[in-house]
Amino acid sequence: MIKVGIHGSTGRVGRLLIENLKKDQEAKPYILHAIEEFDFTLPDDIKITSEASTLLRESDVVIDFTIAQGSEALLEAALQNPCPMVIGTTGLNEHQMNLLKEASTKMPILYSTNMSLGVAVLNRLVELASKSLSDFDIEIVEQHHRYKKDAPSGTALTLGEYAAKGRGLDLDDVRVSGRNGLIGERSKDEIAIMALRGGDIVGRHTVGFYNDGEFIEMNHTATSRDTFAKGAIRAAKWIGKQPNGLYTISDCLGLN
Repeated sequence: MIKVGIHGSTGRVGRLLIENLKKDQEAKPYILHAIEEFDFTLPDDIKITSEASTLLRESDVVIDFTIAQGSEALLEAALQNPCPMVIGTTGLNEHQMNLLKEASTKMPILYSTNMSLGVAVLNRLVELASKSLSDFDIEIVEQHHRYKKDAPSGTALTLGEYAAKGRGLDLDDVRVSGRNGLIGERSKDEIAIMALRGGDIVGRHTVGFYNDGEFIEMNHTATSRDTFAKGAIRAAKWIGKQPNGLYTISDCLGLN
């Protein structure tokens, strides 16, 4: 039985991870990292710690769904306490991404901005469409609940990276995240990523390819956070068998 540690266990996805792991035949929720009180019932035999080092030492694999600063602290602790990890936190800055890459030289880490199978497939479809429809304008719109802290979403940025990759571009060079005033005509290479926030939207991403006389839109809608929890558990079972390195959900699903 795989002993899973959960970092971010009091959050919405953390709770779903615990519930799904309680019913799993191959893995179980073994130890939880928490600095807040739980507002739901936990299994009697589960361990709780406020120390990241303890979480890492006592787990076969750790799943992290927190905020960027939380993942940073976990990665710093992991440099001294290597443990296979699945990280689904979004909004990581350059320093945190570099820390992620450094840690992956000492342990296998799967990092993805979205753990769903549908988004993993959408990423590849976007890359193919971007390459094939080279004269089409690309616009990405993402929608999330009012509580989401980072924008654009990590999923939208990843979709933008696949779109840019299809055309041999660097997303940082062509990304537009807002338009206002007399800005002039749209440039050929720009890839716009726009963020909408409101209500309780779990996650909706639309990638549009627009040309004169026709357009194509690809859409993924998450109706439940359970899809992220299930995807992360699947990744946790897989990552523990891999050599040190940095992986994505596409690697886990055999899409690369």
